[in-house]
Amino acid sequence: MNRLSRAPEADPLYARPAADRPSYATGMLLDAQDFTDEQTYHRGRLALALASLAGSGTVAGLRVVHLGETSGTDARPEEIRVEPGLALDRLGRLTEVPRAACVRLGAWFDAEAAADGGDRVRRAAYREVERFLSARAIAEAGAEGRPSIPARAVVADVFVRFVACARGLTPSFAAGPFEALDAVATSRVRDAYELQLALREGLDDRFDGLPAPGLDLAAIADAAARRARLQDAILDSYPAGGVVAGADGVAPLAEHPSGIDPTAVFLARVMIPVGATDPPLRDGRGVVVDGWSRRFAPSTMQLAQWIGAAR
Repeated sequence: MNRLSRAPEADPLYARPAADRPSYATGMLLDAQDFTDEQTYHRGRLALALASLAGSGTVAGLRVVHLGETSGTDARPEEIRVEPGLALDRLGRLTEVPRAACVRLGAWFDAEAAADGGDRVRRAAYREVERFLSARAIAEAGAEGRPSIPARAVVADVFVRFVACARGLTPSFAAGPFEALDAVATSRVRDAYELQLALREGLDDRFDGLPAPGLDLAAIADAAARRARLQDAILDSYPAGGVVAGADGVAPLAEHPSGIDPTAVFLARVMIPVGATDPPLRDGRGVVVDGWSRRFAPSTMQLAQWIGAAR
């Protein structure tokens, strides 16, 4: 991102605006707000359609992996890498990672441990961490060269969030009480992304901090009961007031810790093995990455393949 990123609430879609379309007439005086409102209308309608049809979550790609340090000519820092892909956030905004991106795990851990004397890292360190993992991650741990589940680990979650980046400065009249002749204004805004790796505090047997599981229709064997449950789910799915964001903003979900944008999309849970010391120190064992508790938003083609209807 080459330009300054705008704050999340600066995006008009953050408040899910009313569906008002600008109406034009010959001789009408227009200003920049009229064109912004037109963009907001079309963006809002598209976002509402995407969020309603697909929900939020991973649409394609965005696999998360841990890459360890190597030696020799191929030496590279340890990192948590997110592969290219596409996600939908809770507002229906497309969030694209066009090329692989990473968080330098060693530098991140050291910075977190030094920030407050290690208190936050200590609070994010747990034993019996299987309770905070998906069933698939537990089943695959230790197989095919994968790291085993550690006895004690610092738990952190990977998120991707939508970011609007101001670009393309162009000459403009000065705004506000100014008389500058060399003022500039943003002429382009690029839809971009930001990766976040967040420590998870406050987890226990009653709260794992993972996205809530969706409706499991496959568990209903009777076809009539399954159809009825789906119909009820559709009728009950429209949010109260018709918006995700209310007067107090967007409410966080279970997967959103304090300080994380509540529209950010959860991608994976990372288990960083640590020893018994406090503050916790890494013990050199393999990092476990669990990307299976995220929400998935499969395409209609993928759903057709699942039921055997695609050719």
